[in-house]
Amino acid sequence: MSSDLMNELYHTVIDRRAQKEEGSYTNYLLDKGLDKILKKCGEECSEVIIAAKNDDQNELVMEISDLLYHITVLMVHQGVTVEKIHTEMEKRSLKSNNLKQFHSVDKNS
Repeated sequence: MSSDLMNELYHTVIDRRAQKEEGSYTNYLLDKGLDKILKKCGEECSEVIIAAKNDDQNELVMEISDLLYHITVLMVHQGVTVEKIHTEMEKRSLKSNNLKQFHSVDKNS
């Protein structure tokens, strides 16, 4: 998603929060609060995984779009700006050779 589209979506969610619209799904999520938003993010994430596993690119595009929308609602709800995400992604893009090493720990020993 381009930065412009992400900013536009983010500001649309902010506008919906400020100016309630009857029948607005965004207002519904924001009114229900964090638990509902997190539930929807989890559901959409699972649907992305299923679409990818089923090798259905059209479905995958739709589910990724749904996930990005719900994550944007979460960002607005939690006060995380697009700029903060952009800054973090820029920092990460400057790193190289940063493969994390994972170690298995046997807690029974």
